[in-house]
Amino acid sequence: MDTKNIILATALSVGILLLWSVYFDPPMIPEETATIQQSEVANSESNLGLGTLDESLKIIEEPEMLSVEDSISDSPRIEINTPGISGSIRLNGLIIDDITLKAYQETLDKDSANIRFLSPLKTGNGHEVSFGWIQAKNSDFDIPNRNTPWKLTGYNNVLTLESPLTFEWKNDTGQTFQSTIALSDEYLFEITQNIINNGTNSIIVNNAAKITRESTPDLSGMFILHEGLVGVLDEKLEQIDYDDLADDKVYNFDSNNGWLGFTDKYWLTALIPEQGESFKGIFSYDNNYTAYFRSQDSTIVNAGSSYETSSNIFIGAKEAEVIDAYQEEYGFYNFDLSIDWGWFYFLTKPLFYIIYYLFDLTGNFGVAIIILTAMTRILFFPLANWSFVSMAKMKKLQPEMTRLKELHKDDRQQQQQALMTLYKKEKVNPVSGCLPILIQIPFFFAIYKMLFVSLEMRHAPFFGWIQDLSAKDPTSLFNLFGLIPWDPPSFLVIGVWPILMGLTMYIQQKLNPAPPDPIQAKIFMFFPFFITVLLSQFAAGLVIYWTTNNLLSIIQQWVIVRRTNIKTN
Repeated sequence: MDTKNIILATALSVGILLLWSVYFDPPMIPEETATIQQSEVANSESNLGLGTLDESLKIIEEPEMLSVEDSISDSPRIEINTPGISGSIRLNGLIIDDITLKAYQETLDKDSANIRFLSPLKTGNGHEVSFGWIQAKNSDFDIPNRNTPWKLTGYNNVLTLESPLTFEWKNDTGQTFQSTIALSDEYLFEITQNIINNGTNSIIVNNAAKITRESTPDLSGMFILHEGLVGVLDEKLEQIDYDDLADDKVYNFDSNNGWLGFTDKYWLTALIPEQGESFKGIFSYDNNYTAYFRSQDSTIVNAGSSYETSSNIFIGAKEAEVIDAYQEEYGFYNFDLSIDWGWFYFLTKPLFYIIYYLFDLTGNFGVAIIILTAMTRILFFPLANWSFVSMAKMKKLQPEMTRLKELHKDDRQQQQQALMTLYKKEKVNPVSGCLPILIQIPFFFAIYKMLFVSLEMRHAPFFGWIQDLSAKDPTSLFNLFGLIPWDPPSFLVIGVWPILMGLTMYIQQKLNPAPPDPIQAKIFMFFPFFITVLLSQFAAGLVIYWTTNNLLSIIQQWVIVRRTNIKTN
């Protein structure tokens, strides 16, 4: 692909994305119905006989900020210990606010701490999950709240895969509340809640659950990735940014299936109500960000009877195979959309499984990327061949085109007619080299997206100095690739792989027709350097992909140039 076509492809890509956003907008509920003021939500809850948003789970302001360690030790807890996660559940309120992911470290350092995903509120980066009940206003019975001291039943006191735990609390009017928490083999909490009404009167309740996030987390800052509040509600994917929620305060949805929560680039917390049962989903902001659901219909629990309901909570890493397994096994509606596969989902996700299969064969994601690149070149070989042959013919006609432009330099119309006559005579279409590129744009964008969002690429080594394919090449030309003991600023970290990519782009440029305009020619000469600097900040896996793609293109172009007997620039 020559540099002129790269520019054209980039412009066309932007155009396609803009047109897509106009005619095929991502499925979001219209703003006039989705954005509802807090007072309206409170009124709608009151009309249904309930209190305002989640009275039972309401956050009680604490006097001061605490360290994570102090906050965890501040209340009695139950330990969590599985192969995938460790942490604890706060017994006061039965709140999940202490989760560490065992399989993932913060950095590549062998002594690096594991990723702390959930932390208690009032610790700066608080992130917690709570669940329970809400009740009708003016009810004459108590329900568990955020500070309720739950008691553990049974003899086990550690939540493991093999040992679900049941907790119990009784009020003064004869109602017993039980919550059983079980864990699947990865990151799925199965919550079963039971009310036993031994009182003298019927009670009215709704089950509810909530994720609270104390502050905006560190974001990747990439426009191609959504990080924020997310959910599949009323059969639509909803993606809401933190700043939009802070401005709009509340988004309100009704649904019969789906889920909702918070997504980071690699991690996810999600509430998954019982599928097929109607519920209200709410995203709100009031000093904290919250994702909340409650059952749509209130339940009457008569005296002498009981009521049981269940839901699920996902807390963990967005591993594609795990997410897909939960969707298939439990029937979670479109749960795979928790991974932001993008608009070209139908390409991006299959490409991921292809590269994951190649990784299983080779044991190295970098090698898998190179093999995938070669496979795509083979797939698009006929189109690329057509494009390169067209460009080679155009290059062969370059001297005659220059002569005609000079001959008719004072008559633009005559110049165009002469060029069209030449094209017709030599059977060359000047735009035929660009058309195959248009067909390939969605495919290449899908590969870029797949490499960027895949958790499996995080901390995955290649060879030599590339120990993390999801991070940029750590070497730098400006300290002679580590020979000089100096750490250059981030924008000067231009590593070996970006330089190789720039060189391959320069060689490609020399194999293609040079622009007849001298100013244009200088711009194109500068273009490989610009792309080198730009992509030096991208993930090494992406740069390896583009370098390999360029190298294979050079080989193909060189063969075509030799066949057409054209001299290079």
